[in-house]
Amino acid sequence: MKGNEKMIHILNGLLADELTAINQYMVHSEMCDDWGYEKLHKHFEKRAIDEMKHAEKLIGRILFLEGIPSVSVLNKIMIGATVEKQLINDHFAEEGAIKAYNEAIAYAGEIKDFATRDFLQQILNEEDAHMDAIEGLQSQIEQMSAPIFLTTQVKE
Repeated sequence: MKGNEKMIHILNGLLADELTAINQYMVHSEMCDDWGYEKLHKHFEKRAIDEMKHAEKLIGRILFLEGIPSVSVLNKIMIGATVEKQLINDHFAEEGAIKAYNEAIAYAGEIKDFATRDFLQQILNEEDAHMDAIEGLQSQIEQMSAPIFLTTQVKE
């Protein structure tokens, strides 16, 4: 099915966001593993896998719309030197993703591509959950202080 060219362009932009997020979360995961924060390592690793699934779905949708997925474009990857900075950077990235998905959903509705709109809504719901998880960790750091929080993240 031949899709709307602007919609395909938007989907490729979302794909770039997801591919960037995969890299950022993978590096954060491995950094936390190196520091001995096993729980954070697993947390970031799971989020990277979630973003991989989003990228896979976007590629599938672009192909369905007879577009060409652009997998060689990445946005600026923001690696945090500390857990707190990682979470700030991840919050910023998720905030951008949520805004981009909302705009894409609105455009899909405008052009009456309701299947793409519904597809994007599913991913947006997962991005909202990522944001909630990030904010939960940030809240724990705020309430406990970073050193105490980090003691809860080591291997049991």
